[in-house]
Amino acid sequence: MSVTRHIFYTHQFNFSNTNTFYNPCNDMILLEKKSFMWLIFLSAMPLVTGFQKTSTNRSLPGFAVVELFTSEGCSSCPPADEAVKDIAGKYKLNVFVLGFHVDYWNYLGWKDPFSKPDYSERQKQYALIFSLNTIYTPQIIVNGKTEFVGSDKNKLEETVTRELKMVVGSPIQLYAKEERDNEIEVKYNTEKTQGDIINIALVQVQAENNISEGENEGKVLHHINAVRDFKIGELNGSGPVLLHFPAGLSKKDCKIIAFLQDKKTMRILSAASADIY
Repeated sequence: MSVTRHIFYTHQFNFSNTNTFYNPCNDMILLEKKSFMWLIFLSAMPLVTGFQKTSTNRSLPGFAVVELFTSEGCSSCPPADEAVKDIAGKYKLNVFVLGFHVDYWNYLGWKDPFSKPDYSERQKQYALIFSLNTIYTPQIIVNGKTEFVGSDKNKLEETVTRELKMVVGSPIQLYAKEERDNEIEVKYNTEKTQGDIINIALVQVQAENNISEGENEGKVLHHINAVRDFKIGELNGSGPVLLHFPAGLSKKDCKIIAFLQDKKTMRILSAASADIY
């Protein structure tokens, strides 16, 4: 009898000896309080969520926020990019993929242009939640509840399918408009008013990069929903929040993904996406 074994390669980075960890409360943005005019605007604003878009085929009631921690300097990561691309293509309405490119592999010969220290710190916070001694790439975290190796397509399919059957929490109303000086004003509203945090990401929908050095030298890497700007805020029920386009990008290249998250457990409660007008 033959036994098939699936081997998933990862790159691990030990941070157990460090004594400073990311606390999302340290980076809280100040969100303006609701006003009467703001409520009028929101009452007229269309509901834009991952489970209520133009399609009326919503046989699955739930959602899945898929956070991929990855790096262009990691040779184990390209299969994970393919995995999230496939799952996003299969579930177009309810699945929200976010590619967080970490910076701790930049010393290996290739500096990932999508990487930011903040994204590495976010991964460290998850490591504390899941009682992990190391952080690694590629790693996927779904709805802040389940973590696993990002190239494990079967685990990704199983986890997302399970989450899509769950009942959704408070919906998010979301609207994004391009302003001057590469700014995007994001307005949101939710029934939840306190005790949680709101995460708002500007994602580059499609990205491609020719790698000339490092472990992936000679490859052309493809990414979906690479996070280019990210804000975390204390939830007060409404926005607005300002994000910024990186150089060379415009609204046609990007969209907004927002999700509510429990401040203590980091479990994700609801999510929405919107185009930029």
